[in-house]
Amino acid sequence: MRLLSITLFFLLILIQFKLWFGVGSIREYFTLKETIESQKVRNESLIKRNNRMIRDIQNLKNDGKGIEEVARKELGMIKEGETFYLVTDSQSKKREDNL
Repeated sequence: MRLLSITLFFLLILIQFKLWFGVGSIREYFTLKETIESQKVRNESLIKRNNRMIRDIQNLKNDGKGIEEVARKELGMIKEGETFYLVTDSQSKKREDNL
């Protein structure tokens, strides 16, 4: 009976060791769970970015206004016949004169 108890005790210790430190252990499970959660967050942000890019591409392909908008914002272009006015703040001009 005593031998059986000792054997069962060592089996219990072996099973616990595998449970906490072996392959597929509880520690590994929680590490993988955290990794999965962080990857889900990253995937969501990438999906949003991709959807934004798809909308931009469709806007550029389907509508001439999209190309015009990009040209105005990113390249600083103006239409033919338009007049460009640059409005400056008088206080910023005074600061530049003082320097």
